[in-house]
Amino acid sequence: MNTQELIITWATPVFFLLIGIELLVARLRGRDAYASNDAINSIGLGVISQLVAVFSKLLTIGIYAWCAEHLALFRLPADNLLVWAGALLGYDFCYYWLHRKGHETNLLWAAHVVHHQSERYNLSTALRQTGSGALLGWIFYLPLAILGVPVEVFVVVALIDLLYQFWVHTEQIGRLGWFDRVFCSPSNHRAHHAVNDRYLDRNYGGILIVWDRLFGSFVEEDDADPPVYGTRAPLRSWNPLWANAEVYWRTAQDAWHARRWRDKFLVWFKPPGWRPADVAARFPKPAFALPTERYDPPLPRSLKLYVLLQFALLLGMVTQFLGLAGHAALPELLFYAAWQVFGLCVLGALMDGRRWAWWAEGLRVIATAAVPLASGRWFGVPHLDGHIALAIALVFGLSAAALPWLRPSSARAGVAAVPSESATASLR
Repeated sequence: MNTQELIITWATPVFFLLIGIELLVARLRGRDAYASNDAINSIGLGVISQLVAVFSKLLTIGIYAWCAEHLALFRLPADNLLVWAGALLGYDFCYYWLHRKGHETNLLWAAHVVHHQSERYNLSTALRQTGSGALLGWIFYLPLAILGVPVEVFVVVALIDLLYQFWVHTEQIGRLGWFDRVFCSPSNHRAHHAVNDRYLDRNYGGILIVWDRLFGSFVEEDDADPPVYGTRAPLRSWNPLWANAEVYWRTAQDAWHARRWRDKFLVWFKPPGWRPADVAARFPKPAFALPTERYDPPLPRSLKLYVLLQFALLLGMVTQFLGLAGHAALPELLFYAAWQVFGLCVLGALMDGRRWAWWAEGLRVIATAAVPLASGRWFGVPHLDGHIALAIALVFGLSAAALPWLRPSSARAGVAAVPSESATASLR
């Protein structure tokens, strides 16, 4: 586990503590801040982002390190406070442009959209991160490598910039006076996440909001026009893989349907929502209207508790996975990561009301119970203690036994419990 992964691992309990405090404060104020399905989906997408990061370090850090070694104009010392301050300022400037272009270019929006899909705005939204951002995001930070910012400095300031942005994802903190004029704050970032015409594509700053003031992208939150969250093409699913693939797939469809080769190319680099004229004519989409309801398929309380328990167990596996990342073999890491992603997808399908999810979840928990008990092994643990193997078998075996009793009667009768358009909850 490298320094960045170690810090994130240790910061995770703090994140959950703050989420718990926010939930408590919201309830004391009589506010509806959280829904379990939305929070599980957001945190699960953050989990996938961390799993992907283990395998994408060569791209995100490796290319930067090569450029800093071979193309740097200067050799900046890593033990100089001014270098650290300048690197943090420079990183935040580069982040502003990556973030801005992530809203202005469809190919980059396809990665960034994940962070905006939640129709709620709370601290769990901060953990909702893309799994594909590493593909192109590294390009925007190469100027720092050219200027000679050392790799170790770059990694730490990147983490500082990321961790800072956690606390601004809340509705429980109001205006902060002068702070709002200089820094990214909850008020400024609420406006950024809104789909209202007033707020759309504004306030890109990570730590500093002065970049938005300098480059004309700042807007102030207006109490007369409260932010409505989500995207203008709602996801309407708790499937984390579809959340990552949705815009790529829609864009690929438009590129396929476009008659002109020029349009097949442009559709990737035009702003989100742009479509070739012939595609828009043959495959029209409804005009955007400000949503009044959230996607919220009904879920029995017993099943909700089951999903929360299984999600907590998956988070424990993720923690172990990150601890293995530095020394386990690549095939083992890939299989373990895939197993966790499969689990997140199945839990999402259960929350969506998909009939096939019951069979997939049964397979998942039975396999998780049987394999360590039969083999005496677990990922990264070649000789599993018999008591631990028995405990794993009991937990997941009981989960498998409980599934038939948790299944809604309509699903047991063979009726698919797929959510309809009415599976929504009022924003008010």
